[in-house]
Amino acid sequence: MKERGFDYLNKITAVDYVTHLEVVYVLYNTSTKQMEVLKVKLDPNEPEIDTIIHLYNAADWYERELCEMFGIKINGRKIKRLLLEEWNGVEFPLRKSFVWGKEYKKAV
Repeated sequence: MKERGFDYLNKITAVDYVTHLEVVYVLYNTSTKQMEVLKVKLDPNEPEIDTIIHLYNAADWYERELCEMFGIKINGRKIKRLLLEEWNGVEFPLRKSFVWGKEYKKAV
């Protein structure tokens, strides 16, 4: 897509359909003003996908969010900084299996 002129990463997010996860990439071509949406279906039990940070620098924050909020492993990431300071690495708040109000243990 980058070679086809989609030079701007608008957003990366994910959707939990319970039976599978979907990573959604929203790309924009600033010359033609076209927007393209790409979706990648992942196994909910072992979700992983390759990084695109080498193509779009803006992917850094979005990929960190995918990891911490959905539990998606991002292959090829060199930077491992967290968005959430006290994230336990076990529970994923944007997954449908997450129970709001439950006491979760912090990582030791």
